[in-house]
Amino acid sequence: MNKPKCEHLDISNNVDLKTWIEEQTKVNQLTYLLAHANDGVIWGKFQHGKLITTTEPVKLFPKCDFPLLRKETLQQCRIFGDNSEVMIWKIEGGFKARLIQDDNLIKDDYITENQILWGTHGEKHPENFTLLWDGSQGLKHAVPFTDIELEEKEKGKLKNKVRLIVRHYIDYDDSGVARIYLSRLVDLTNKEIKK
Repeated sequence: MNKPKCEHLDISNNVDLKTWIEEQTKVNQLTYLLAHANDGVIWGKFQHGKLITTTEPVKLFPKCDFPLLRKETLQQCRIFGDNSEVMIWKIEGGFKARLIQDDNLIKDDYITENQILWGTHGEKHPENFTLLWDGSQGLKHAVPFTDIELEEKEKGKLKNKVRLIVRHYIDYDDSGVARIYLSRLVDLTNKEIKK
């Protein structure tokens, strides 16, 4: 079984986070950003090598208090696309980063999982983000994805839930027992899962 390329990346403690992320995007052809910060979840996408989030360069959903991408509050960040992912995580005094590339693998080398994201309703924004929420609950997030069908009769109800596509890589121990040893984010979809 083939394995993905996995290597540590250099990231200095005084890095300009946004610039570093945009450089990685250009080198590794990445599409989306998903960051977890002390003050919330941050989704982003890249257009012509520049990072666009729900708060930068303009606030797309003024009624929502989405966090800014700041190194002071960042816990971890995944920048991902079809063939690779860069992950950044906070350590004491700075950050660490790693790259996973799997363009040399075939489908038998990994397991694909579709993780359902929070949200039963959506509202599309012209900047290609969709605000998602779950019924009357107050939790909201905005994904950088608009290929979403909404029910006409029910205001903003999603026909299919939005899913985050994740790849899990398998390894075997000395006795032949399989385990997932590494995972990465790949894409967003809302295509119906066929059984």
